[in-house]
Amino acid sequence: MLEKKKVYQQIQGYLFMVFGCICYALSTVLFLAPNSIIAGGVSGLSVLLNYLNENIKIGMISIVINIPILLLGIKFCGIKFILKCLLTITVLGVATDLLVFIKWSAENPVLAALYGGVCQGVGIGLFVKYEFSSGGTELLGRLISRWTKVLKIPVCVGILDGLIVVLGAIFTKNPDNMLYALIVVFVSTKVSEIVLVGLEKSKLCIIITDKGKEISDTLLHNSPRGITMLDGQGMYTNKDHDVLLTCVKNRQLTQLKNIVKSIDEHAFIIINDAAEVRGQGFQSLQQ
Repeated sequence: MLEKKKVYQQIQGYLFMVFGCICYALSTVLFLAPNSIIAGGVSGLSVLLNYLNENIKIGMISIVINIPILLLGIKFCGIKFILKCLLTITVLGVATDLLVFIKWSAENPVLAALYGGVCQGVGIGLFVKYEFSSGGTELLGRLISRWTKVLKIPVCVGILDGLIVVLGAIFTKNPDNMLYALIVVFVSTKVSEIVLVGLEKSKLCIIITDKGKEISDTLLHNSPRGITMLDGQGMYTNKDHDVLLTCVKNRQLTQLKNIVKSIDEHAFIIINDAAEVRGQGFQSLQQ
């Protein structure tokens, strides 16, 4: 039974990878390439090369550019990961060249950047969620970070993508391309985050109080969420306090604060954004 479930999950992962590639490809062929928006990454470099020479196919050249990067990454990332990257890159490249027959596109470059960012974000989110990678500057950034041992991965990726964006602005003779690229990156980042963690945000709440039992009982009665009570000591007063740790949905936060205030108006509450919460009452650990 467990083996069948594992096979099903793998098949599901590959299907979503293909769907992610289609979304990413649509971002390129519908919105970015027709408006000559060079948004960084190997896909952006491929769009730039296609802009300079229309005979160069965006999908095919992206595969060609990625192959030496993958070969360099075998030693550090392992052959299994590189093969998954190669599969994703190939599907993405083929999908990009096959979907060029779709001619509809947004003529306004700002709208094109927004729509392109949405489609790209869905693709990136699915890649990350199902543990796939499209290689490119992200993988090259990892390698450069290992070689230099000084620059962090985000810095390396940022430098590579920034260089491609600047080259795009120079060769297209359009400085506004840098603004459009920022829009694409911002929107795709937000959309990929939604794909990964969903629209329902949660809050991590830490409550420091002298009435931990009363507050936890009331919270459990009104909103059945797990609560953990810890022993704490205030180092300024040297007094013992109860420390309650719980996660709630955004819509439950006001209720929690009102309950705490009604029981102990001297309580101290720390509220943080929880990027992802899994377990009873939230997303399943099996997803």
